[in-house]
Amino acid sequence: MPNAFLTFLYSGLSPKAPGTAGSLLAVILGALIIQYISMETLVLLTILFTLMGVKHINAYEASSGNHDDSRIVIDEVVGVWIALILSSGTLIQIILSFAFFRLFDIWKPSIIGKIDQNVKGGWGVMGDDMIAGLVAGICSAASFQLIGYAQNTLLN
Repeated sequence: MPNAFLTFLYSGLSPKAPGTAGSLLAVILGALIIQYISMETLVLLTILFTLMGVKHINAYEASSGNHDDSRIVIDEVVGVWIALILSSGTLIQIILSFAFFRLFDIWKPSIIGKIDQNVKGGWGVMGDDMIAGLVAGICSAASFQLIGYAQNTLLN
């Protein structure tokens, strides 16, 4: 069974939608880190969790023979944190980051799906979520800018 790190404080053991449960816990913790510590801390934790995640996933897969176990959600944590880093920390951006990340993580369009299908080991498990987080962060930031532009246009 994956450990507390890989299941992100056991959120990956949720009987329904473990990826969403892990992402939700991650977005809450990420928002608290941005609000009460710093964005830089979230960046450093994301790098650390990525490297540790790859190592621990490789070890888990070697011992279990199971690739991309659904209970492993540390990849969702890293992905949603990347989205938060790119989009910033307002409440609307946090919500958009979570929503776009889950959309791209579930849908897996384009290169996200190719990484998921073709890259093995820890980098395969982590890679698709990292790219989903990158795209989600860009979409969140762009949507936030469009919302602000539309509000300014309508109010003026």
